[in-house]
Formats: sequence, structure tokens, C-alpha cells
Amino acid sequence: MRPAVFVDRDGTLIEERGYLGNPDQVALFPFTAPAIARLRAAGFAIVVVTNQAGVARGLFDEDAVRRVHEKLDALLAPAGAAPDAYYYCPHHPEGAVAAYRVACACRKPEPGLVARAARDLGLDVARSFVVGDKWIDVELANRAGARGMLVRTGYGAFAEAPPPGVRVEAVVPTLAEAADAILAAADPEPTR
Repeated sequence: MRPAVFVDRDGTLIEERGYLGNPDQVALFPFTAPAIARLRAAGFAIVVVTNQAGVARGLFDEDAVRRVHEKLDALLAPAGAAPDAYYYCPHHPEGAVAAYRVACACRKPEPGLVARAARDLGLDVARSFVVGDKWIDVELANRAGARGMLVRTGYGAFAEAPPPGVRVEAVVPTLAEAADAILAAADPEPTR
């Protein structure tokens, strides 16, 4: 089983746009593709894990989420940086769309997305990292048994100290520095 970098989408890989349902609004940070390509080359699976409450709120549908991910793939693939998989939570307990108005195990910081990806892709979560621009991403890492990093892009630019009980591996300016820290801290090859 190989380790993964579970990476948040909005504010981490791409510019924060609020509820993003339009692929034409996808804007990669300039460091995203090189950082992801370096992690992939080192043997890490790259898995995007993202809350997409815009579906539950009735702002866009799941097809819009898929189109945004297709656009992201199209931007990252030329650099050898397309993610291995996307896992998203369309739910929100206060959603306007009844079918998505649930308290679920997949909405970050709950570990459902990571657990599902680990099962589907054969990933070693204990040797993995979660990188995102919100403390819920780091809390997700804690709950899933991975190591968490906060980036200072997106909402991370305004993040204060971590909430009580949340353990953070590193707080770094961007995904590029997160990749540096991950590559320095982990050997992606399994121990024998």
C-alpha cells in the first residue's frame, strides 16, 4: 500500500471562489502543478478531498462538481500532476435540497472521504498527509490517522492558532512548501 497526499481543493490547489460550480472560474495557483508533480514522482498518490456544500444548498448539482474536476484535470495533466482521484462531500445538515440535507461521515473533518479513498485505492493512511487551507483539513488528518498541514493560501491566510486538541505537522505559505515538508518528513517507500 502506498501513502497519499489528501489535498483540499478550493484555496489549496486553486484560488478560493466561494461556491465554485463553474469550471470557467477554476484558477490554479502557479505552484500547484509543480508541487503535485513532485509528490507524484516521489510515489505519493494524490487524492483531492473537498466539501461541496453548494450541492446541498442548491447552488449547483453534482455534474457541475464533476465538470470543475475535469477542468482541474485538464490544467494539471500536461505537467503530470492530475490527481489519482477526487472524493467530495455534497452534503450539509442545513442544506436546501432534502436529499443532501444530512449529517454524514464524509463531510470534513469527518474521515469518511479518506477512509473510502484508502479502501478504493489501497492507501496507507498512517504514512499519508492531509494538506488544506482550513483547520478542518488538519482535524481531518487527526481523525483519519494521517499528518496534517495548513497552507496560508485561501482561508489559511486568516487562520489563527489551531483549535484545542488539533495537532498540526506544519503551517506553511503554500502547497509548494507543503510538498517540501512532506518530502523531507516521509519516505514513501514501505518499510520492510
